[in-house]
Amino acid sequence: MFTLKPLSKDAIPSALAKAERYRLLNEPGEAESICLDVLQVDPDNQDALITLLLALTDQFPHESSSRVIGRAVELAARLKEEYDRAYYSGIIRERRAKAVLHHERYGAAAAAVEWLREAMTFFERAEAISPARNDDAVLRWNACARLMMSLPETVPELPQPEPLQLE
Repeated sequence: MFTLKPLSKDAIPSALAKAERYRLLNEPGEAESICLDVLQVDPDNQDALITLLLALTDQFPHESSSRVIGRAVELAARLKEEYDRAYYSGIIRERRAKAVLHHERYGAAAAAVEWLREAMTFFERAEAISPARNDDAVLRWNACARLMMSLPETVPELPQPEPLQLE
């Protein structure tokens, strides 16, 4: 239908700054579009991949289909650094857990706990290989742990049965 106009390579830094602003303005769809334009001319641009991944996760509370989650996971796999792949894989799962809780459906806490456990596993991987003076993975792991501790028990403790009393 339309042929998209290409972005000039010289405009990439300012376009990425705009994408970040749109994310901060809670307009992830605009940020997504800008990142797609950047990736059209520079397919391996790590900043664009990360910003696009985050823009997709910003949409989880409203659009959390498996297709959107799958796109975010694919983007994480394209990151060059092992640390970034692990860290952002954890971010995807943490934000998915929060989106599940946001909808307050039956079984949401149990589903969220599973997403949080996966996130924490990825954050532990990232922590093990994190650059010096970078404790971002620790901060995210702690946030997941605190969220899990604030959730109601997902499997309620059943009371011990009363002994039968025969007359």
